[in-house]
Amino acid sequence: MHGIMFIKTSSLGDVVHQMPAMTDARRHFPDARLTWVVEDSFAPLARLHPGVDDVIPVATRRWRSQLAQSSTWREASAFRTRVQSVNAQKVIDTQGLIRSASIAWMATGERHGYDSSSIREPVASWFYDVKHTVARDQHAVARNRKLTALSLGYTPEATIDYGLVKPPRESEAPYAVLLHGTSRAAKEWREVDWIGTGKWLRKQGLNVVIPWGSDAERVRSERISAAIPGSRVLARQPLDATAKVIANAALVVGVDTGLLHLAAAYSVPLIAVFLATDPGLTGPVGNGSITVVGGKGIYPSFERAIEAAEKLSLRA
Repeated sequence: MHGIMFIKTSSLGDVVHQMPAMTDARRHFPDARLTWVVEDSFAPLARLHPGVDDVIPVATRRWRSQLAQSSTWREASAFRTRVQSVNAQKVIDTQGLIRSASIAWMATGERHGYDSSSIREPVASWFYDVKHTVARDQHAVARNRKLTALSLGYTPEATIDYGLVKPPRESEAPYAVLLHGTSRAAKEWREVDWIGTGKWLRKQGLNVVIPWGSDAERVRSERISAAIPGSRVLARQPLDATAKVIANAALVVGVDTGLLHLAAAYSVPLIAVFLATDPGLTGPVGNGSITVVGGKGIYPSFERAIEAAEKLSLRA
């Protein structure tokens, strides 16, 4: 097997959930060249995986909003040329959407993906040469690993390995990261709960760091930080830099957001606050200490999060 192309373009959590499949593939095919097609904003994250040889950024989100610009069509043409230039024996689309399947169709090599009963957009399966059945009631990590294993002809091991190497710490002062930003309002925890959690963490001797990703999240971060003495709003930075901050935290508390899964990937002790989604399908999984509070339609107070944190051995 001299070349394998993977297509998992977005979102942030989905990209993290793809990493164990990359580790599996590298372990079973140590000499193969692994290429990963991913949205350009998540490319720094994909490059953190040491088993990946090449990352091909794609900008479908931006292209859709700029179809009238000639530069968009030039970029798309250059992307197609680059994909076609990859000498892959197998192309595996673990995204399972029409847009990702169309990228698979551009590539050379035998195209693998989910069959129509295993996929959110059944039409996508028309683009594959080989279609695999993978139960939809499994966690996203398990589905990615299963599809990859079926495509490449091996059985995945029970242990989940994201393949990430924890970067060196730049500061000895222990800190906790509060991940309040999320893509849907229904997933948001109240500010009073973030503040209550943050104040308790400060009493335990932990600094509190609050990242953000949008202007609205920045404003919210500033409000939360103003109410937590000694806390700090993290400057906006690339994903790989944010990953370094998360990887070296003593604790991460977060709602259902992609960065939460990154904490799980680095085996950082974490408390996941779920409000509107099923943690059994998309919750954090990994080899570190993970506690989920709340659930779909269940609202946990910050006291519940503190109870979970009290059971952990924090590096204070």
